[in-house]
Amino acid sequence: MSTTLYKVLQKKKKNILEYWMSLQLSDDGLREDLITNEDLRVQSEELVNALIANLSEASSLDLQAESWDPVIEILGGISITRARQGFSPRETGNFIFTLKESILQVLNEEIKGQPEVLFEESRKINRLMDNLSVITFETFIKGREEVILRQTDEISEISTPVIRVWDGILALPIIGTLDSSRTQVVMESLLQEIVETGSGIAILDISGVPAVDSLVAQHLIKTVSATRLMGAECIISGIRPEIAQTVVHLGIDLSNIITKASLASALAYAFRTLRLEVRKSNIVAPKN
Repeated sequence: MSTTLYKVLQKKKKNILEYWMSLQLSDDGLREDLITNEDLRVQSEELVNALIANLSEASSLDLQAESWDPVIEILGGISITRARQGFSPRETGNFIFTLKESILQVLNEEIKGQPEVLFEESRKINRLMDNLSVITFETFIKGREEVILRQTDEISEISTPVIRVWDGILALPIIGTLDSSRTQVVMESLLQEIVETGSGIAILDISGVPAVDSLVAQHLIKTVSATRLMGAECIISGIRPEIAQTVVHLGIDLSNIITKASLASALAYAFRTLRLEVRKSNIVAPKN
């Protein structure tokens, strides 16, 4: 790192911060609903201080060097936080792009009388800030992936509720695609509920499954087998005509599994299996 560059940046650190804050606050896309101006200044000041302090100590601009770890850690923490808060990639990228613009502005003001020096130092800053931008986006994407995975797990749990419809009878309506990971959630939820309630019959309703292929069928068969190992009978309901045709066309053998066209039919079958009878009462409810 040249003496000229880090001396200018050290001297004008406050100016860089103020330029940077001005650019960020003037952006029409600033998300004041996600971060306050005070928090934005704290984040900005922390990064500027770390960056300039590191430039004065580092002998190179190689971000792989251990000396750059504090700067990368601060930037990574900001990127992860913004990903979790709901910032867009553009909004997060603008955070580092405006910092580069601020540094270049200060350099231009301080050494504009030395065009060759200005060019060389500007080139170094451009390379450094571009590499930091790459790290920012990589960390942001990692944070967004973590958010998406967590939301996916939460949705899977919410979309596979095990319902106790009667003493000894459970129902699990499945909505959406049934893949390997979701099958695992379905089986764990169903088996746990069987143990806790001592139910003898479980109904898997696939009315909300858009299509059944050989993979989905295998997942259903695994769930039925696991249920039987727990001592409960499993009924698959919601077999629509198009699903029945697909199952036959694919040559999938469901002959050893009880299947019904609707949840009502499956529930009626479960009542007969448990020797329960539901009758319509002639008693008229009293009027209020």
